Amino acid sequence: MQELIPLNIVVADRTYRIRILPGDEESVRKTLKTINDKLLEFKTSFSGKDMQDYVAMVLLWYATELPAIRQAQAPEDKITEWLQKMETQLDKAL
Repeated sequence: MQELIPLNIVVADRTYRIRILPGDEESVRKTLKTINDKLLEFKTSFSGKDMQDYVAMVLLWYATELPAIRQAQAPEDKITEWLQKMETQLDKAL
């Protein structure tokens, strides 16, 4: 079992200390960058709101984007599966 590593993250100008698997660090950092970039975008587009409003807007945006991203990746998974089957058949034929 892998040891969890500590990671300090900043979301909406607040710092949190979390523990993650070492292999997840890059993914977590990319996700944090996306979230914080979107927060900044909403802050500049919708002035006069408080940080909780921006966090709620980013949460809603992220929740609606994720299914679209997964759906877009589905054809890639099918293509990969199809190519693996083709490779197996070619190996048998050779």
